[in-house]
Amino acid sequence: METVTDFSKESVFEFPLSFSIRVIGTNSDAFQELVMAIVSRHVPQDDQYAVSQRLSGGGKYRALTVTFLARSRPQLDELYRELGEQKEVFMLL
Repeated sequence: METVTDFSKESVFEFPLSFSIRVIGTNSDAFQELVMAIVSRHVPQDDQYAVSQRLSGGGKYRALTVTFLARSRPQLDELYRELGEQKEVFMLL
């Protein structure tokens, strides 16, 4: 019989690790400010992070990629949860 692993309780990551999150939303400075305010609440001030952005072909959407040192699975879970609750965020990768 095959054993099925419940990955919801296990982490497939080894922390700390360099982690990138991509957030897609409207092409506005307000969107970028919102995302960065949320990221700064979940990433310690002492940690540095890199941000890159890309616009959609028509310029209607903006994708922000933030790379930072992730310290734990709960940190990532909370970051994804808070970003996912924002109406300005269309997609998280």
